[in-house]
Amino acid sequence: MRFDVLTLFPGLFDSYLRHSLLEDAIAKGLVQVHLWNIRDWSHDKHHKVDDRPFGGGPGMVLMAPPVVECVEAVQAQAQPPGRVILLTPAGERLTQPLVRRLAQEPRLLLVCGRYEGFDERIRDILHPWEISIGDYICNGGEVPAMVIIDCVIRLVPGVLGDEQSIAEESHNTPGELEYPQYTRPRVYRGHEVPPVLLSGNHAAIAAWRQEQAALRSQQRRLRPSLVDAPHETPPPHSSWPAEKATS
Repeated sequence: MRFDVLTLFPGLFDSYLRHSLLEDAIAKGLVQVHLWNIRDWSHDKHHKVDDRPFGGGPGMVLMAPPVVECVEAVQAQAQPPGRVILLTPAGERLTQPLVRRLAQEPRLLLVCGRYEGFDERIRDILHPWEISIGDYICNGGEVPAMVIIDCVIRLVPGVLGDEQSIAEESHNTPGELEYPQYTRPRVYRGHEVPPVLLSGNHAAIAAWRQEQAALRSQQRRLRPSLVDAPHETPPPHSSWPAEKATS
């Protein structure tokens, strides 16, 4: 599977490509990741790729010519030309079923936005598949591109050491979560591994896991959203993120 990442900051991917499953997948020839700097298609001697929005407003907008011409040039580098993915908050929400659809594509072009977004003519000309990793704003499309690559490569045959590890993962069925997992030691700070997992009774273990997965999924569905909850000050040592209000 081939990924082409079109970005203003290709250096952000240097470390990401050299670690964990992705590095192994690239070394085995199962996955290719090619980085392209959109600035290389700028018509400006200073490699300018953004400008102020017509009609006024804050910030800068990515210009159409460098983005469109970068996509067209990268598509011509190999066959098939690939699906163009525009990473934007306005896109389709990334879910596991969508990840499976993406994994069926032999080549994906991931176009990373910045600033206030894309000139609308980029959409009009390229007709991209727009995808969002969630209802929040990142500084750019680079982290969402990494998220998509991370999710999709796990479904490429041969990338995972044990293909069975995919079978019972959370969200394989929408809204359903995986059962709890335990490993050594058997007792840690007074918390013991459930005895059924040590019993050797595979039927009982399977039933317990099914029951726990259903319970965990139900608890998640009933959990109140922090977005809808009344504003309150997190208690000391809270597990709430420090930037809860801005995430």
